[in-house]
Amino acid sequence: MPATTVKLDSELLREIAKIKSPRQTLAAFVRESLQRDIERRKLRTAAEAYRQLLAENEEERRDLEQWEASHLAAAPARARR
Repeated sequence: MPATTVKLDSELLREIAKIKSPRQTLAAFVRESLQRDIERRKLRTAAEAYRQLLAENEEERRDLEQWEASHLAAAPARARR
C-alpha cells in the first residue's frame, strides 16, 4: 500500500479531536470516516438507480407496493396438509 500524507489545518484537527475516541489514532479515524463516506455514496447511487427502475418498470413498482402492504410483523399462515 502506498504511503499517503494528507495535510489538515489546525481547526479541523481540533474538531476531529473532539469527536474521535481517545484510543483511536488520527489515521484510523480518517480511514474509517472515508470508508463510511464511500459506502454512503454507493448506497445513495443504488437508491437513485432503484428509484429510476421504479419509475420505468410498472411490474417492479407493483411488487414493491404489494411488499409494503404486507403484514410482515404477523406470524405466517400455516400450510395445510
